[in-house]
Amino acid sequence: QVQLVESGGGVVQAGGSLRLSCEASESIFAINVMGWYRQAPGKERESVALITSGGQTKYVDSVKGRFTISRDIAKKMVFLQMNSLKPEDTAVYYCNAKIGAWGTSHWGQGTQVTVSS
Repeated sequence: QVQLVESGGGVVQAGGSLRLSCEASESIFAINVMGWYRQAPGKERESVALITSGGQTKYVDSVKGRFTISRDIAKKMVFLQMNSLKPEDTAVYYCNAKIGAWGTSHWGQGTQVTVSS
């Protein structure tokens, strides 16, 4: 079982930037998919950005061109660079890892991102 710890959240003004970090307790090179999800109060959790073990990335349409997911395998970390932040980006952001043949999800504790207008 991998443990995930997010950091980097905070309060920023619209148009600003934040970089979220997710540190894993073990090597991430063999994890099929890692990603960032977010959940705002009263709304469903949504996938924001994904990165596969091969380095392929996928983004939800609302963040394309603004967010970038990346990884540092040596550091066992995954990042989410968030630029041009909007108030609607306000949510708790969770790091996720899908492990095993069935892609069982493992979650971090979440980090709050608040974007003020």
